Amino acid sequence: MLGAIARKIFGTPNDRIVKTYLKRVEPISALEPEVEAKSDEELRQRIQEMKAEVAGGRALDDLLPETFAIVREAAKRTLGQRHFDVQIVGGMALHEGRIAEMKTGEGKTLVATLPVVLNALTGKGVHVVTVNDYLARRDSEWMGEIYRFLGLTVGCIVNGLNDAERRQAYAADVTYATNNELGFDYLRDNMKFSRGEMVQRGHHFAIVDEVDSILVDEARTPLIISGPAEGSSTLYKTIDPLILELSDEHFEVDEKARAATLTEEGQEFIESRLAELEMLHSPSLYDMENVTVVHHVNQALRAHKLFSRDTDYIVRDDRVIIIDEFTGRMMEGRRYSEGLHQALEAKEQVTIQPENQTLASITFQNYFRSYDKLAGMTGTASTEAEEFEQIYKLPVVEIPTNVPVARNDQDDEVYRSAQEKYNAIIDLIEDCQKRGQPVLVGTVSIEKSETLSELLKQRKIEHSVLNARHHEQEAQIIALAGRSGAVTIATNMAGRGTDIQLGGNLDMRLANELEDVKDESKRAELEEKIRREVEEDRQKVLAAGGLFVVGTERHESRRIDNQLRGRSGRQGDPGASRFFLSLEDDLMRIFGSERMDTMLRRLGLKEGEAIVHPWINKALEKAQQKVEARNYDIRKNLLKFDDVMNDQRKVIYEQRLELMDAEDVSETVVDMRRETVDTVVARHIPPNAYPEQWDTQGLEEEIRRIFGLDLPIGDWAGEEGIADEEIVDRVNNAVDRHMAEKAARYTPAIMRMVEKSLLLQILDQTWKEHLQQLDFLRQAVGLRAYAQRDPLNEYKAEAFELFEGMLNRMRETVTGALSNLELRMDEPEQAVPQPRGPSQDELVAVHPEAGGVDDAAAAEQGDTQTVVRRKAEAANPDDPSSWGRVRRNAPCPCGSGKKYKHCHGAA
Repeated sequence: MLGAIARKIFGTPNDRIVKTYLKRVEPISALEPEVEAKSDEELRQRIQEMKAEVAGGRALDDLLPETFAIVREAAKRTLGQRHFDVQIVGGMALHEGRIAEMKTGEGKTLVATLPVVLNALTGKGVHVVTVNDYLARRDSEWMGEIYRFLGLTVGCIVNGLNDAERRQAYAADVTYATNNELGFDYLRDNMKFSRGEMVQRGHHFAIVDEVDSILVDEARTPLIISGPAEGSSTLYKTIDPLILELSDEHFEVDEKARAATLTEEGQEFIESRLAELEMLHSPSLYDMENVTVVHHVNQALRAHKLFSRDTDYIVRDDRVIIIDEFTGRMMEGRRYSEGLHQALEAKEQVTIQPENQTLASITFQNYFRSYDKLAGMTGTASTEAEEFEQIYKLPVVEIPTNVPVARNDQDDEVYRSAQEKYNAIIDLIEDCQKRGQPVLVGTVSIEKSETLSELLKQRKIEHSVLNARHHEQEAQIIALAGRSGAVTIATNMAGRGTDIQLGGNLDMRLANELEDVKDESKRAELEEKIRREVEEDRQKVLAAGGLFVVGTERHESRRIDNQLRGRSGRQGDPGASRFFLSLEDDLMRIFGSERMDTMLRRLGLKEGEAIVHPWINKALEKAQQKVEARNYDIRKNLLKFDDVMNDQRKVIYEQRLELMDAEDVSETVVDMRRETVDTVVARHIPPNAYPEQWDTQGLEEEIRRIFGLDLPIGDWAGEEGIADEEIVDRVNNAVDRHMAEKAARYTPAIMRMVEKSLLLQILDQTWKEHLQQLDFLRQAVGLRAYAQRDPLNEYKAEAFELFEGMLNRMRETVTGALSNLELRMDEPEQAVPQPRGPSQDELVAVHPEAGGVDDAAAAEQGDTQTVVRRKAEAANPDDPSSWGRVRRNAPCPCGSGKKYKHCHGAA
């Protein structure tokens, strides 16, 4: 009560921030007459002058008023749109590294042009991040008119571009791209072998559109580039039928934790069936020898009991395609990790794709935190303000609307059964259609959108369905959703990025209906007719009350509900929204519907009746807040684990860049060699040990294995008064002579090239193996909570030990490879194979899976992972140039059966 009174007198912190911004709008507006008087060329010239001023050290803030005034004028001249004062406020918030929360239809796309041009003056490039390729392409062309008018270059990164095209797009002043493409390009760049092959040029400033979708919804998922791992699909096919034989007492399902486990009876049943199939390596299912079988059983159980076709995924073209739980879109190419996707493929009896091994990985959280400055814009951020502030240091500013919102948000209606709820929804839709009021119906899954569609067909109500099955027509369906009497059923996607305009989208109709009309007079006549029709229809819709948004159930996040509501009431238009709920809805069923059902019975609620009260809304919001808080904890926990890997990732990637930039890495190689000798000698000659305690034979063998040298360590150890330091010096001298002879034989220039090539390749190989070890470690440490030990601390300590071990292994491998290296100098072009980073053609880029399994343990493991597969290149036994690098002790690829070093490698 006191807080509400204080807010009325002093205003909220947000109001005070907005007031300071509004004061700064006045000098920008004052410059308008002066800027209007300039010619197009003079505006372009001024932008170039300001670029020079910034290069000379002038602060961007000093140039903000003039730049914003120029961009406003450029928008008027190119697009016929003038930035509203509140849009100028939004631009200031973005420039200062904040999230601008702006309602649907307030022109966020146009707002971004202001800080983009201002920050492009640095010449370091500005990235505008969108949620899909369509928006990246549309916005780069649409807003690109403003940038190009001002003499700035514009690039657009979408799926399917090659490295040269990407490099050119990143070199532009302004680059539009999806979050996935940016993240994957970063990972691919850190797998390249020279600076010239890299496509990105740094991370200066990024504006993230639909920031809540990218930095919250998709933040639980690591982006992963992976290559094929060895494994067979047979086990998945064998185990899948066994799950169908289980009865209810054989397993337990916890929907809140999204977990499925075998009971004791289930374990015994599976053991007996596996024993019959001779698939157990020891009697008990949980013996160490059966760990692979247990893993496959668990994943098959989850696939059958937790994942539903047409809700979590759909089957199309012999593939299981994931459906994003937040947007309802199909996620082409994304796959669940750790065999879960293969288990789903076995369940649906489609071709089982091979499993993959991680080559590089990063979360969106850590990728976007690498930018010098980050900003974001969306219509729904305030419910996640704490998360944005804590994780990304991004304060949220609510920007007022240009015209007050006129939408009527009605109280929820709660029914006892889903059937009663659907009946009420269809009655409302029928009433709206008769009055000519357009309706947008939001559902949470494909299955539910199609159920509702069938019910509408039974009532003979015309409608359009927008879900993952029809996502290709998304923009078209949304463009028509505001016409009088239109009924559109949509999953949560609801056409983000495309406005629902009352009367229909004029620009979309003009583009579609005039596309094939070449005759100018006929074209003008048709254009006039379409404009008239749209305006007449708009007036009808306004008279009927604007767009009515119907929610068929509450999502576990208030933000998703607000996004749906926000489709109506655009730029002061009238509108209404109402949610219909039943006790059979997931949120109500999982979070305490039994008590509510009892209460409603006592209140005498009859069939077909609904309970409507503001208290119900508040109770539901509290339930949603609890789920949001839990999901935030999951994301925060994932980030804590990923931060450990991120510290190591930064070190490795910095080392790679240093090695790529270095002309000569011989000093690094010598240091590695010295440390390897120290480690090897210390392993066999412990400090302060007597000569008779030394393992001279073991040391001789290890030196022979690593360095390819036969040294008389035993004879040296027999000398009077010799110490371990002298042994180290003698080994170093012998190895140095060996490497000097090799350098003289192959020339120092070739050795420098070989050293750099090998160093980068071995660094990548050991990092890849280290990532796999970290994956296994992350799965294992979760169980240590049972021993009252903090899994995160355990992970930190052991990950550090693993990292040190990785560096030691790398030093030893590099030293051994160079010491045993033999080059065939008779064929110079084949003598030193140049390493080359993965190109766009060799990597199949796919998008990350955001709506994965929602339990904390799964999130810690990054349960839903993204795959980029390296295409396999077959080795031709008759063509040694196709073999790549073959290890000396590996079988010779020619098929002789001998070791490579005794066959083709002996040359």
